[in-house]
Amino acid sequence: MPARLRLADPAELADALDRLRAGGDERVDLKLVVKHVLAVLEQRAPGHSVEVRVPPYAAVQCIPGVRHTRGTPPAVVETDARTMIALAAGELAWADAVAEGRVSASGERTDLTPHLPLL
Repeated sequence: MPARLRLADPAELADALDRLRAGGDERVDLKLVVKHVLAVLEQRAPGHSVEVRVPPYAAVQCIPGVRHTRGTPPAVVETDARTMIALAAGELAWADAVAEGRVSASGERTDLTPHLPLL
């Protein structure tokens, strides 16, 4: 099971978001924001039935339901960092991200719409 993530310092998070919105693509900023977003998701939707992956930065298990402990989880959401940040900020709708192929979601309870936005 992935380790629990910690929330970012609010000032550091705001600075990283500002740099990313200004067109920056620093891996350190992407990593900080993605880890923060996934930590918020983990807190708001505790559970272990869905694994949300944002490679190469982080993954969390969340959403109430059957606990997954070994092998490939039965429910997986995977996306890139920029898409996860846009979803978390409410700048991109879940349905649009899935329809555009920016999110791969398989299994039960993988629609994250009820948990978005996160920022």
